[in-house]
Amino acid sequence: MKQKIKFKGTKFLIVVITIYIIIGFIDFNGAINSFLNTLSVLNNIWPLFIFIILLTTAINYFLKPKHIMKHLGEDSGKKGVIYALIGGIISHGPMYAWYGVLDELRNNGAKDELLIIFLYARAIKIPMIPFSISVFGTPFTIAISLYILIFAILQGKLFTYLNNKFYK
Repeated sequence: MKQKIKFKGTKFLIVVITIYIIIGFIDFNGAINSFLNTLSVLNNIWPLFIFIILLTTAINYFLKPKHIMKHLGEDSGKKGVIYALIGGIISHGPMYAWYGVLDELRNNGAKDELLIIFLYARAIKIPMIPFSISVFGTPFTIAISLYILIFAILQGKLFTYLNNKFYK
């Protein structure tokens, strides 16, 4: 049985097209310039979209829900926290590039707490560590990195506490 593909942005696309049409009646050249700028941005980010699609496909193909639950699910424990911290530190690219992947992980059973830890730990950038050491010194760089890791865990725990208190 074929699965129907849903396009989640249909309403948004219709609104954007409507706005372009309205602006076109008011200022045709402005609408054309705006549209050309949009095409320029899309041209710059299409490789990122392809990467996200391929990464999400790979996650769906290789990581089965049972596997995700084992490492990032409810029973993952401290190992899940470590995986989330390491994943956050080694991840690169713009933040929005990870939203689709994290949503996919969440839909397959990853705990919200671990996803938050991942997002928070992204503040540590491996390529920036030598620069940070040269500007601020080794003790400061180590201290700030440890604070980020500690607060990543605390942020995840705080979310879980507040979520359980107010929404469950």
